[in-house]
Amino acid sequence: MTSLSRFAQHLERDLDAVTAVLTQPWNSGVVEGHVNRIKMLKRQMFGRAGFALLRKRVLLS
Repeated sequence: MTSLSRFAQHLERDLDAVTAVLTQPWNSGVVEGHVNRIKMLKRQMFGRAGFALLRKRVLLS
C-alpha cells in the first residue's frame, strides 16, 4: 500500500469532517493567529520569568 492510498483511506474515514471543512464559510484562522502569537511570546520568555509576567505580556500585546 502506497503512502497516497493510505492518506486517501484516512480521508475517507473522516469524510464528514473533510466535507465540512471544504463547504463551510468560516475557518479558525484568527484563533490560530492568536495561538501562534502566544507561543512566540512564551518562546521569547523561556527561562526568564514566571507565569505572571507572561500573562501580562499576553494581555498587553
